[in-house]
Amino acid sequence: MKNNLSNNSESLLEKRINWSSIEEEMKNKFGKDIFESWLKKINFIDEYKSYILISVPTRFIRDWITSRYLDQILQIVKNYNREITRIEFAINNKNEDFSNKSISSNQEKVNNFLKDNVSFIKDSYIQYNRLDQNKNFSNFILGSSNKLAFEASKKVSEDIAHYNPLYIYSGVGMGKTHLLNAIGLKLREKNKVMFISAERFMYQFVKSIKSNEMVKFKDYFRNADVLLIDDIQFMNGKEAMQEEFFHTFNALLDKGSQIIVSADRAPNKLLRIQERIKSRFAGGLVVDIQNPDYDLRYKIIKTKSDELKYLKIDNINIDEEILKFISHEIKTSIRELIGALNRVVSFSKIYNKMPNISEVKVILKDLLNLSENKVTIDLIQNIVCRYFKISKSEMLSPRRSRYLVRPRQTAIYLSKMLTSKSLPEIGRSFSNRDHTTVIHSVKTIEKLRKEDNELNVNIDTLKNKILYFKENEI
Repeated sequence: MKNNLSNNSESLLEKRINWSSIEEEMKNKFGKDIFESWLKKINFIDEYKSYILISVPTRFIRDWITSRYLDQILQIVKNYNREITRIEFAINNKNEDFSNKSISSNQEKVNNFLKDNVSFIKDSYIQYNRLDQNKNFSNFILGSSNKLAFEASKKVSEDIAHYNPLYIYSGVGMGKTHLLNAIGLKLREKNKVMFISAERFMYQFVKSIKSNEMVKFKDYFRNADVLLIDDIQFMNGKEAMQEEFFHTFNALLDKGSQIIVSADRAPNKLLRIQERIKSRFAGGLVVDIQNPDYDLRYKIIKTKSDELKYLKIDNINIDEEILKFISHEIKTSIRELIGALNRVVSFSKIYNKMPNISEVKVILKDLLNLSENKVTIDLIQNIVCRYFKISKSEMLSPRRSRYLVRPRQTAIYLSKMLTSKSLPEIGRSFSNRDHTTVIHSVKTIEKLRKEDNELNVNIDTLKNKILYFKENEI
């Protein structure tokens, strides 16, 4: 323990992340109200090899942030340092200040804080096994669209290896991760549970190869009683990792371990995944979560609204008419549904009044349109090419002529802003470019927008064309 703390404290000498910049991005992304109410309470402590350590005043705030914003905050952090793969919390109920104006003066304070508040933090395999207490079966809101997936998950959590593997698929923001998390929470008391995303599995796999620790990697994952892997589609095209996953999969099945996998599509529609892996998935129980119907959408948004009342956050009381309107209009995903509710809440807090239906339509105009016309990267590419008078083949080519680079960066930027696609997915849609190219393009456009008014006009014009396009316009 002592050595661990010592090693941790050494990293104070080399900070790479500017937390003030992170805070600015969080404020822009989540809005001033959410930032001031919740995220401002985050105190940055230190950055280590693959994670950052932050503190919050209470466990309640930690759980609230973890359940609602952690993944998005992590993505913001990763834009500054790609090596960061997780965020660790410590409870700072004494309100210690770790602003670190003077490293040497804070050294002892930090060491003592770590000793008292962090049980054992190190760059280890077990830290990838993060289960969220707030995502359990009891608070999973049930409807006809997710009932089959819910019942299958419950059955697996009660009778291990009854359905093996269990494969759950749906679009973004439908509750797949919630169900995997719930299974893990139910089984971890009596079983060795490993819950990991495909992205983190890949990271650990590559890291093990580089450090010559493949034996340790194999032993750790193959000793699990329950293996839950989220977003398996991110393994596409990675042959070496798929090979290792295939053998791990077989080893676990042979010893009677339970495997649960989630993805954004059915097994037979997975791209660049080995056929033998897809056949293994298809050989188990495959269930999907469909788009939520009106009843489920209303139940979800009513629950969230009641939650705000219970927490007594600024006496928010949303009219029933507004709840029904949002439930009726936002049909794409549960995540966007809750996002719409948060917008209405923010409006209410800023203007100290509840908006009427007309105002709600203005607040949610982009979401209302997206629910009818789902924005795709292909659509963005076509509209950008038409606007800048270039061909799509030119945009996707490796050529770096100035007249091609700016439209290409603009299209990548809009793909990041207007779709839910991951950085690697966006990169693949632009002739298999690396995700670092995507990050560079987004940052370049963001920087230029601050100083180039013409570019701002172009971006806004393109955004409107994309959000409100008609089929016959392209």
